[in-house]
Amino acid sequence: MELVAADHCVARGRLMATVTHVCTLDYVAKMLGEDPELLEAIVYNDDNLTYGAIISVYTGAEETITALTDDGIDELKDMLRDARVTTETWHAFLDDFVDDEDLVVRIKAQSPR
Repeated sequence: MELVAADHCVARGRLMATVTHVCTLDYVAKMLGEDPELLEAIVYNDDNLTYGAIISVYTGAEETITALTDDGIDELKDMLRDARVTTETWHAFLDDFVDDEDLVVRIKAQSPR
């Protein structure tokens, strides 16, 4: 990730990271070996990751795909790792972060890894 000084931050002596690429949620699911629907359910609420980690890419007038920055991918990986400590923490995580009951049932039926 490149660092570029933003005009309004130079006076304060800070640098802001510039996002130079993002990865689609489908690609992140493949990279992490995760269910794409699970990742979509987690990032559906953009409060689940740090502001700016989730990017909406417009592919048409009313069509978007979701993408994550590198920081967003790292946050998601850490979140999933921490949730999978035990079966109980994994199930509690799914209940808290996934609104789709059918998806929760399907994911709970799989091993938490």
